[in-house]
Order: sequence, then C-alpha cells, then structure tokens
Amino acid sequence: MKVFISWSGHQSHTVATTLRDWLPSVIQSIEPYVSSEDIDKGARWSTDIAKELEQASFGLLCVTRSNVSSAWLSFEAGALGKSVDKSRVCPFLFRVKRSEVTGPLLQFQSTIYEEDDILKLLKSINAACDTSGIEESRLEKAFQVWWPTLQKVLNEIPEEGEGEIDGLPKAKPQQRGGPYLEKMLEEILELTRVNQKLLRSPEEILPRGYMHDIMVGSVSQDARAGFGHPVFEDLFKRFLELLRGFKNTMEACPQSDGCREAFREATAIMMSPLEYIADRSGRAIMRGLYREIMGEF
Repeated sequence: MKVFISWSGHQSHTVATTLRDWLPSVIQSIEPYVSSEDIDKGARWSTDIAKELEQASFGLLCVTRSNVSSAWLSFEAGALGKSVDKSRVCPFLFRVKRSEVTGPLLQFQSTIYEEDDILKLLKSINAACDTSGIEESRLEKAFQVWWPTLQKVLNEIPEEGEGEIDGLPKAKPQQRGGPYLEKMLEEILELTRVNQKLLRSPEEILPRGYMHDIMVGSVSQDARAGFGHPVFEDLFKRFLELLRGFKNTMEACPQSDGCREAFREATAIMMSPLEYIADRSGRAIMRGLYREIMGEF
C-alpha cells in the first residue's frame, strides 16, 4: 500500500524523509513516497507526484510551526482529501499543538508526536492495508522495537529559527491564558473534530444496523427472549414507576388539580415515542408494559 507523505519547509522535509525510512520497518507492506521537489518555491507539480497522489491509499501531512499556515500544505492536503478517503489523511504535528492548527487541516484527525498517538496512527495505516496488513499484536511488538529509533532521529532535528519562519519575520505568540486554558482549547478542538466527523460520516460512529440492534435486540444474546435491548425495559419500567408515584402523591393532595393537569400534559409528550418503540419492537413484553403505562396514565 502506498503512503503519500506531504511536506513544506526544511524541518517538515526532514520529518517526512525520516518517516519514509522508518515506517516500512514496522509495516513492511507499505511504500512511503516523499516528493523531492521544493513545493515552497511554487514549482508546478510533476506528473510523478500526480501519479503518486492518485495511487496513494493513505496520506500524511508533516506539520511544523513554520508551515502550519502554509498555502502549499493546505493545497496538497486538499488534493489528498479528494484522492484518498478523508479518514485516511492525517496531519502529523511535529512540535505543534492541536490548538495551533487552523484552516483546512482542521477537517482531518491529527497525530501528535507522542508514543501512544503514533501507535494509533500506525494501527490506522495498518487497517488501511486490508489483507496486506499485519496482526495487531505483531504491530505493537514491532513498534516497541523501532520506536526508540524514530524518537532518537526526530529529537535530534534542530529547532526552527526563533526570529523567523521560512525566512520571514515571525509574529510574537499571543498569551493564551496559561497551560490550563491551552489544555481546555485542545479538548474543545478535539470535540469539534469528533462532531465534524459525525456530521460528515455518521455511519462511522453509529454503524449500520446499530439502531436496529438497539430496537430489536438478539434472542441469542438476551436470555430473557421476548425483549429487545435492556435499556428500553428499564425506560418503560422507570416511567411506569414515575406515573404510579405521582398518582399516589396526587391522592394524598387532591387539591392540586392544576399540578395534576400539568403533569398529564408533560407525560403525554412521552406517550407517542413509547408507543412507537412498543409497536416496532414486535415484542409481547414491550406491548404489555405499554398497556400498563396507558392504564396508569
């Protein structure tokens, strides 16, 4: 499987070539590709790069502080997003926090230069290999063997110039309110990405058949054959207890007619979805519980 590794700038290029040489040590079936052209100078893409993009099954974007706002990196990210499934395009953040990433790169699930996160990245790449991938246990063992090598090389990469970014003056970073606020921003951004993923591909979070399984359940999995998912049994029984408890309270306080009517109006809202669940489940117990609720109501 081909993995296209995108870069922009000197440090990013060093990270890209390091990953190109290291990745096959862990997953032998992949073929990483790193462009030899300096895209920062605005060179037109060669036919070779276009071909590699078309054949790639996974894309990595090497993001550093100097290229986090690079137009070329965003452009190549867009090209990868069109030729490769978006779930298989991953920005690799080298000495960059998720809260510092802006623009088109936000649409992709990123990987931070940390051991656990890189292992997750490798598992995603391995899953994309389909039949040519390796067993997860073997992958984890190989990663533990080769991780120190990658860590050593990446840690030795020099920091970028303090006063410039790719030859241009660097703006002074604004204070964000300390580490606590930065951590909070990281979490908010992560939640935003999850929500974007749900809106873009809801089937990835709620797989096909999930709601059917919740509604109908499986007799083989449920020893109480005749009922669907236990969450609905609990819902019906709790609602029944609520109705009975309120009736007992009202009998002790008959003067609260206004409260009784308000409660009836509020609980009536629940009757339609409960009836729908009881009807669609096709289970006798569901319909029996619904009749009990109607009797109390």
